[in-house]
Amino acid sequence: MNETMDEAQVAELRARLPYRRGVGGVIFNSDGRVWIGSRLPRAGQHIENYWQMPQGGIDDQEDPADAVIREVAEETGTDKVEILDETDAWLDYDLPDHLVGVAWKGKYRGQKQKWFALRFTGRDSDFDLSAHAKPEFSEWRWTALDELPGLIVPFKRTLYGAVVAAFAHWPEEIRNQNP
Repeated sequence: MNETMDEAQVAELRARLPYRRGVGGVIFNSDGRVWIGSRLPRAGQHIENYWQMPQGGIDDQEDPADAVIREVAEETGTDKVEILDETDAWLDYDLPDHLVGVAWKGKYRGQKQKWFALRFTGRDSDFDLSAHAKPEFSEWRWTALDELPGLIVPFKRTLYGAVVAAFAHWPEEIRNQNP
């Protein structure tokens, strides 16, 4: 729980705060596997061995499809992706109590995200995690889509489960397109 607030205060603050609008990208390679990166912790964070897909906020007046391509380029160092699909609905997650009023300068309770399935059109060597001034990831790898919920921080697992369900058909479709 937020160290300066009791449970009731956190609940009241959460109820007042909006969700931050964001996007996420599920990058599939030609084998139908998904790109994941190991998060670099920010100052004060105590996260270890958690992996996630590229995701981030939408700039003012930015289209979600444009935002996901930008986020992928910023976080992975490559824009060699094409959009295959997107979730019908916006998916959300709430921050854990200890981050409410702290993360994102205290402005949001969590994120509401539009997720996109993306086909990777480049080579593995196109990924450059240090391409952006503020790297997000320390390393990356390909993994099976259904493994994703077990690799993310616990408070995002339900959202990742919904993303997996929405795009569950893509690994096989992609493998069938690339005999």
